Amino acid sequence: MIQWKEEKMIEVNIEKVWSLFFDENIKKIMPKVEEHTIIEKTEVEVGAKHQQKYREGKRVETYIVETLAFEDSPDKKHKQISFVLGKAFKISLGFTLLKIDEQHTKFIYEGINEGVNFVGRAMLKLGSEKSNKIMLKEFMDKVEQESLKI
Repeated sequence: MIQWKEEKMIEVNIEKVWSLFFDENIKKIMPKVEEHTIIEKTEVEVGAKHQQKYREGKRVETYIVETLAFEDSPDKKHKQISFVLGKAFKISLGFTLLKIDEQHTKFIYEGINEGVNFVGRAMLKLGSEKSNKIMLKEFMDKVEQESLKI
């Protein structure tokens, strides 16, 4: 199992950063997502489900993403999702935004990646902590970069 929790200060209004986590903008911060289609409820509801297609090299994985938590208040935004990738990994991700002031937002990104079978557990053990940290930093930087464009 891999677990993480990272924080980053973004010099952008909370509403602008939050807009990146909605369906219409999700590909801006997750460019490997080729399709993101709502199939149950609405995107602002707990229990919402999306079918997502994700490209890794030449391979495209299709899976269902479920929204486990959703909060949209003026000073705090939070979305938690979960999905099983490749029948091998159960991934839970949390995105929290805290309003510091009108032009500063604290972005907290946390998650758990756990193997659901022998293959998944073995692959996680073989994975490098360094590459996980690089992917984390790249995602958080991407959120910052895209929020500065809005």
